[in-house]
Amino acid sequence: MSALTLAKAKEILAKHTTEAHLFTHAAAVSAAMGALAEHFDEDAEHWAAIGWLHDVDYEKYPNEHCRHVRELLAPEGVDEEDIRSIISHGFGVVTDEKEPVTNMEKSLFAVDELTGIVHAYALMRPEGMKGMEVKSLKKKFKDKRFAAKCNRELIQQGVERLGLELGVVMELCVKGMQAHEAELDLGK
Repeated sequence: MSALTLAKAKEILAKHTTEAHLFTHAAAVSAAMGALAEHFDEDAEHWAAIGWLHDVDYEKYPNEHCRHVRELLAPEGVDEEDIRSIISHGFGVVTDEKEPVTNMEKSLFAVDELTGIVHAYALMRPEGMKGMEVKSLKKKFKDKRFAAKCNRELIQQGVERLGLELGVVMELCVKGMQAHEAELDLGK
């Protein structure tokens, strides 16, 4: 089995997803994962591919999310370690199969919801992602009414699992998403 590439991840997700907002979320998580990979001196494309595929079963099985990842990805030749990494982002929420233990898994757990807050904040700013500061993002994070569907508890758990400060993870998330602002339709 060859390593999962971003191109392959995009090809696979397109077979199982049709909703535009899910592709936008995949792109945001992928961008954040690439930045976290660079922080940990890991393979940015591989982490980005994992980020792109993390919700592969969500559209078809929203009430059984993470429980159908293996059946969708194994026939595509995605290796078991990558499948388990993707499943781990739902640990304690939708599945107890695999706890996030590697830096990649813990990063995915942390940025899945965090990208939603960053994205929502970028949409309300006249300048989009440009010049977004962690200090301002933290204010939005503390406002439970802002991007209310984004689970801050899960973000905090993920950040704690990583052993990093929330501000560091936010900065990396913003950095990754800024590099892909055109793809995320956040360049203004």
